[in-house]
Amino acid sequence: MYAVVMQEFGGPSVLRFDRHPDPLSRPGWVTVRLQASALNWHDVLVRRGLYRSPLPHILGADGAGVRTDTNEEVVILPSLFWGSREAAPGTDWEILGDHRAGTYAELVTVPEECVVPRPAGLSLTQAAALPLVGVTTYRALFTRGRLRAGESVLILGAGGGVATMATSFAAAHGAHVVVTSSDSAKIAAARELGAAAGVDHQHSEWIEHARSLTPGAQGFDLVLDSVGRWSESIQCLRSGGRCVVLGSSVADEAQLPLRPFYFGQFELIGTTMGSPTDMGGLLRFMENHDVSPPVVDRTFGLGEASRAHEQLESGSSFGKIVLLH
Repeated sequence: MYAVVMQEFGGPSVLRFDRHPDPLSRPGWVTVRLQASALNWHDVLVRRGLYRSPLPHILGADGAGVRTDTNEEVVILPSLFWGSREAAPGTDWEILGDHRAGTYAELVTVPEECVVPRPAGLSLTQAAALPLVGVTTYRALFTRGRLRAGESVLILGAGGGVATMATSFAAAHGAHVVVTSSDSAKIAAARELGAAAGVDHQHSEWIEHARSLTPGAQGFDLVLDSVGRWSESIQCLRSGGRCVVLGSSVADEAQLPLRPFYFGQFELIGTTMGSPTDMGGLLRFMENHDVSPPVVDRTFGLGEASRAHEQLESGSSFGKIVLLH
């Protein structure tokens, strides 16, 4: 098969389109002939060597294609070996593309529980863009964040895959959604997905501005923080509010003053990608709600993966970047 293979860690230029051995079949696993794969920031971290992946290596967590055994159109859940507890993944859990060959290839093999039918109504590129951010967002908002209709939610960032999907999901659920961005065009696009308003998080008084957009200016019921700005996120909450943390693209460490935290009765909740059960919940949610499909910003050919990574790292995209195979 052809695949995007990296022989070393580094910048986008290490991604080379080349021949690679087909994946081996094994009992309980399914081989998928991929037609599209979506990029995630996680892929950039793998490419840079953060996860110490084996070399040579094929990146990629998200994908859509056809099962080679049944010809069924499927999407891939990149959450492997979740385990038996829904509260958190087990010790064997890993993300597809970390230590096993991923989806930047013509073929990929995954456990059978990690393929689900392609949702009706989604194009090929939208289907490829769904699994990682979809199941991550569903778990963050509903399984962990316990978002209810009528609550207010602040989503840090407006343009990334998680942010765009979270905006759509929360609005479809009946929540009052506010986003943050330094780009007014991204805020405008988020409003098209259902956000009620947006604030410029580079402004010195953005927290006060955000709180003013909630009932009585008391603060948000839920903040979705995928960047790592914990101290600011907590300040945006109402008393008893919940902050769900699912990323650290801005900062790897955070400091919180403890007395305001416990007097505010706040909850700080960590989460990551979801389980097969969360994936089932995601698909049912999409069936039962008027949800905007995943936003796809640009597509590239599989052989253009290095250019696609340059685009992803530029931070200029709104939504997902997808490779067509």
